[in-house]
Amino acid sequence: MLRELGLDDHADAIYRAILTQKDGEISKIAERLEMSESYVRATVDRLVDMSLLRRSSGTLQPASPSVAFHSMLQRQRADLLRRQEAFFAAERAVNRLVSEYSEMCGVGNRSECDRLESVEAVRARIETLAHGTTSECQSLMPGGAQSAASLEASRPLDELLLQRGASVRALYLDSAWNDAPTHAYARWLTDLGGEVRSAPTLPLRIVIFDRKVALVPLDPQDSSKGAVEVCGEGLISALVALFEQIWIVATPYGAGQRRCEEKPTPQELELLRLLALGLTDEAASKKLGIGLRTHRRIVADLMDRLNARSRFEAGVKALQRGWVAD
Repeated sequence: MLRELGLDDHADAIYRAILTQKDGEISKIAERLEMSESYVRATVDRLVDMSLLRRSSGTLQPASPSVAFHSMLQRQRADLLRRQEAFFAAERAVNRLVSEYSEMCGVGNRSECDRLESVEAVRARIETLAHGTTSECQSLMPGGAQSAASLEASRPLDELLLQRGASVRALYLDSAWNDAPTHAYARWLTDLGGEVRSAPTLPLRIVIFDRKVALVPLDPQDSSKGAVEVCGEGLISALVALFEQIWIVATPYGAGQRRCEEKPTPQELELLRLLALGLTDEAASKKLGIGLRTHRRIVADLMDRLNARSRFEAGVKALQRGWVAD
């Protein structure tokens, strides 16, 4: 129960014990659960900080579970909304900076950026940068399923980085897990010690090396046209901030998206947001990395769950349920 809120199974067991053992004596709880008193005491302190327990006249008293847990959920929701707003602000800033730097590259400035005008040139530069990376590689990989050539080129470089002790973190679209080769690659990477997460949408393809150099596409809609290599401190900081904002709210690989009839998945929420922004089915499905038929099936399923006869009515009911912001 408490794992979803940031605490482990032992904390759950201790909380349940205090609910049933009215005096809340640490020694008795430790003996009953076969844990050390110091561990139980430290866990109790965390439960007090979370307002699930309170100390009263030298004894531990559980707060009302209904009040305590709903308050925690409200705090988490407010924190998630703040992080989402920060992410959208970072995304807007990055889009402006990418445009500015792309213009600089177009007039021949090579001090902080350089153009790589073919897929072959990009792959060769990635290989060079990976061999020089010592601490960290971060990547955003939109587009859903990754090509076999891209996965094959990435495998030896990721393995090299991990063997060297560097951190490898990759973000994919949720829809990428529908593709068996991409799914297998993510499993292979995590087995080697890399970290993989997914999000409903990703703004553009980015690879960042040691937080010093980054590659971004010349055309975000078509990465085959080449990339811009940038090393300006301001732009790199913005790109890293964008990555971290998405990483925080992304779903860890293997966690899955548990379906709940009452609550939409992150992918469904993002679809609702895109439609609310006025995107067509074609544009929204492309951002989500899914086919048009899949997109329309998800829309139909959401309308059915909302008992709505039109998309407008579905939007109103989604707003009423708190699925989307006003």
